[in-house]
Amino acid sequence: MREDDPAPSSRKRWGAVNNDTQTTATRAERPATFTWQPPFWLVVAVVFLLTLLVRVYVLGVYGIPSSSMESTLNPGDRVIVSKWSGGSGIARGDIVVFDGESTFGPVPGAESGPVEKLLGKLEGHEPRSVYVKRVIGVGGDRIVCCDAGGKITVNGKAINEPYVYAGNPPSEQKFDITVPPGRLWLMGDHRSQSADSRAHLGSPGGGTVAVDDVIGPVMFRYWPLNRIGAVGS
Repeated sequence: MREDDPAPSSRKRWGAVNNDTQTTATRAERPATFTWQPPFWLVVAVVFLLTLLVRVYVLGVYGIPSSSMESTLNPGDRVIVSKWSGGSGIARGDIVVFDGESTFGPVPGAESGPVEKLLGKLEGHEPRSVYVKRVIGVGGDRIVCCDAGGKITVNGKAINEPYVYAGNPPSEQKFDITVPPGRLWLMGDHRSQSADSRAHLGSPGGGTVAVDDVIGPVMFRYWPLNRIGAVGS
C-alpha cells in the first residue's frame, strides 16, 4: 500500500457518504405526482351532455301511443330508433318514425310533456306530429289497392303482408298512386285503425311523406320486458 492512499475504512466512509448524497439528490429531483379528480357536478354535467347528444343525433327513444301498428307494436311499447341514418337506405317493409307535421298533422289527442317539448325543439320537430308506420312504397313505385285476390300490388306484383293485423284486409280503401321521387307511401299494420297515407290522399304530397322527414328506422323494442327484442321488417 502506498503511504498517500487513504485507509480502507476512510474509502468506505467516503463512498457511503457519496451514495447518500446521490440518493438525496435523486429524491429531490423527482417531480411531485399530481392527480386531479373532477368535481361530482362536472361528471354529472358531462354525462348529461353526452346522453343528450346521443338522444338527439344517434338514438331516439319513443313510446307507441296508439293501436295503428298492432300487433307488431302495441300501445305502451317503447322503442329505440336509429337517427344516425335518418331516411337514407330506407326500403319497403321498414318501420320508420317520421315527422308528419307538414303532411299528416298532429296526432289526434296526443299530448307532449315538458321534456318531450324540449327534445322536440332540439331535434327540430313537434312531438305531437311524430308517427310510426311501415314503408309500403318508395319513390317511383306504383301502388294499387287491390288486385283480384284483394292484395296490394307494388309495380304490378302482389305483396305478401304477414304483419297485417289478424282479420284485417290489406285495405278497404281503394287507391292507385305513383310515389314521387324522394317520398314514401306509409301504412300502419292495423289497417282498420291506422290513419296513414290512405287518409291523406288529398293532403300536400298526396299522402306521401318526404324521405327527409324520416327520423329513423325502428331498431329495437326495450319495453315491455316480455316483448323485448329487435323490430324487423
